[in-house]
Amino acid sequence: QVQLVESGGGLVQAGDSLRLSCAASGRAFSGYTMGWFRQAPGKEREFVAAIRWSSSSTYYATSVKGRFTISRDNAKNTVYLQMNSLKPEDAAVYYCAADPYNSRWYESDEYDYWGQGTQVTVSS
Repeated sequence: QVQLVESGGGLVQAGDSLRLSCAASGRAFSGYTMGWFRQAPGKEREFVAAIRWSSSSTYYATSVKGRFTISRDNAKNTVYLQMNSLKPEDAAVYYCAADPYNSRWYESDEYDYWGQGTQVTVSS
């Protein structure tokens, strides 16, 4: 079992930056693909970014590529999402997720473990 706890959300202005953190506890974190997803009110949950266990591969949604950076520190059992140049359309609840099987990184159904989410609000 893996427990995930996100932090770092908040209210910012357009153009500002935030760094989200996801602390994992439990087993074998270093072997999992980690992903960030987000869900805005009235919308479906969508993929934001993912990172393979070795950090050798990272993936981003087109909408955030060049502005967001995902990284992980396996020694600290933590994954990060650095968000720069935030836009009002980035506002959502952001969820951290873990996939033990390193499968389709863009599919939320492939992730077995989820955090409770952290709210990001971006004012224009």
